[in-house]
Parts: sequence; C-alpha cells; structure tokens
Amino acid sequence: MTSVLAAGDHFVAPELFVDALRSSAGEHDLQFSTLKLPWPVEPFGPVGNVREASGTEQQLLDALGDAEVVATQMAPFTADVLAAAPNLKFVGVCRGGPVNVDLQAATDNGVIVSYAPGRNAAAAAEFAVGLMLAALRRIPGSDAELKSGNWRGDYYAYENAGIELDGATVGLVGYGAIGKIVARVLKAFGSRVLVADPFVKAEDAARDGVELVALDDLLRRSSVVSLHARLTPETENLLNADNLELLPDGAVLVNSARGGLLDYQPLPEMLKSGRLGALAVDVYDIEPPPREWPLFDAPNVITTPHLAGATRQTAHRAAQIVAGEVARFLDGARPRFVANPDVLAQFEGLRP
Repeated sequence: MTSVLAAGDHFVAPELFVDALRSSAGEHDLQFSTLKLPWPVEPFGPVGNVREASGTEQQLLDALGDAEVVATQMAPFTADVLAAAPNLKFVGVCRGGPVNVDLQAATDNGVIVSYAPGRNAAAAAEFAVGLMLAALRRIPGSDAELKSGNWRGDYYAYENAGIELDGATVGLVGYGAIGKIVARVLKAFGSRVLVADPFVKAEDAARDGVELVALDDLLRRSSVVSLHARLTPETENLLNADNLELLPDGAVLVNSARGGLLDYQPLPEMLKSGRLGALAVDVYDIEPPPREWPLFDAPNVITTPHLAGATRQTAHRAAQIVAGEVARFLDGARPRFVANPDVLAQFEGLRP
C-alpha cells in the first residue's frame, strides 16, 4: 500500500487530486489523506526558505505522516519539512515550476520533484490576449464610466480612438507554451509577431510564422509588448527604466507572467506623459499591491488580481498531469517532468 497526501487548495482541491490519481494509478493500492491549503483565499508568499507557497510548515508536517507520495500545488516543501519526512519519495507539483519546493533539499533527501508544464497555457494565453484587447480598446474604463453616468462619445474622436490588433506589430518576450498559443491567436487577428527568447532557434520561429529578434529590437518595433518569460535571476527586471525608453510613443505593455519581470517604478510617469499608451497587468512586484501603489492613480491602467490561469479546465488539467507523473513513478518508470534530475541517480531501478 502506498500512502498519498493530496495537499490541495481552493483552486486545485484535494478531491481533484484524489479523483485524478484513482483514474491514472487506480491499479495500485493507494491510501489517501488530504490537506486543504488557504490559497487563493489567502495570497501565497514566502514560507521558510521557499517562495510562492501556501499554509505553514507545521500544517504540512502534521498532514504528511508517513506519506511516500504527495500531490500538491502550493504546499511549502522547505528544507526543514523535507528533512522531517523520511518516508517521502515523490512530490508532484501541478505548476509550471515548483517554486514551493527546495529542490536541493529534495535531492539531498532522495525525493523526486515533478512539475506540470503547460497546465495553464491555454488559459494564460487567452487572458493575455484579452488584456491586450481591453487596453487597446478602452473596454474596462469605458464600461466603468458608462455605469457612472458618463457617455464618452469623445473616445470616438481620432486622437482618442483605439488601435486594432489586425496589422499591429506585437512583441512577445518569451516563447514557451503560453507564448506560442498567444502568437497563434495574434496571427489569426492579423498581427505581425516578434519574439525575443534566447532559447528559441530562428528556424523554429520561422516555421511558426514569427520573427525571432533581440529584446531591444523587439521593444523598438512593437506597438504592443506582452511578457511571457519565466522569472529567474537572469530575467528579474528584464524590462526596466533603460530599455522601456525604447518603446514607441503610445505603446501598450501587458504583463500576465510574473511581476518580477518588470520594473514598475518608471511606469507611472511614462503613462502620465503618454510615452506609454496603456498598461495591463495581472501580476505585481508585491502581491497584492498596497492601496497606495502608484499605478492605481496613473491613467490607462488595467489591473486584475493574478487571474490569468484561473479556469476550471486548468485545475483539472493540473491534477491530471501530476497524477500521470505519480502513475509513472509507481509503475517503476521515470516521470517525464523532473525538476531535480540529479536525484534520479538514487532511483536506479526506474525505467526511462
């Protein structure tokens, strides 16, 4: 019998993990325990020595017991938790990156950590395009004004009118699973799509009908820029006061990826001066942003509370990907998406 902890939350509920595991690994004798963490009712944040986690180390330790396998999204697998869980062998994290797990400590303690690439790609891509349209066509602002009694006919004046995605040059910073879907949708609109991503080959971009360029070139040429890169030490503040000045006057900037990719400091003044035409963000340097956040008072800003991946399909898909990884592990095969591959040397019997 394999002891499994389904450490869910209010998005990917424990029951989703249990159902998916029974479907994918039902031939194994599984004994389930469950834990429901407070995210997203309560924001995630740093816990111990990991970031973007939910709940406390003690909550997780109390629920772990002798579990050998854990399926989770936000549980804080810190160095202390991993050291206190000698039976644990596998943690499946249903996120694009397991930032709630200390990977070195997992490896040191013989724990495989898997993740779930692409689980929210469709949802996040659709949301990014929605933010572009909302910003380009003043949809949220005009809705709010009409409801407050203001009929803004002057938005039809030439100098106030929006622009179309059809024929626009849109720059995508990052061209992974989400960026590729965004590009496909934009091409259907008739946009010219530029891509800046050091891990993409020019021939692969050409095959997709997009143009691979350097970041500075992308910023100079794009009337809309959307961020889709992963946050790493190398990409922190990837767009900053220096290179934001390369944008054409009136450009639209969208960030639905990670707050740390963008330096928010210069944006209020850029919006007030018209250098930046509009800003649409779903992620922030501090989440949630404080009430005095300067961009709340800047013109032409659209804000949403980190909702890009929030679809029911994403929750089910995330649980299913993790369940598939657990099933492979229990079947004696290597998981497909291992975040700490060095640990596999401790599992010599696993088939490729």
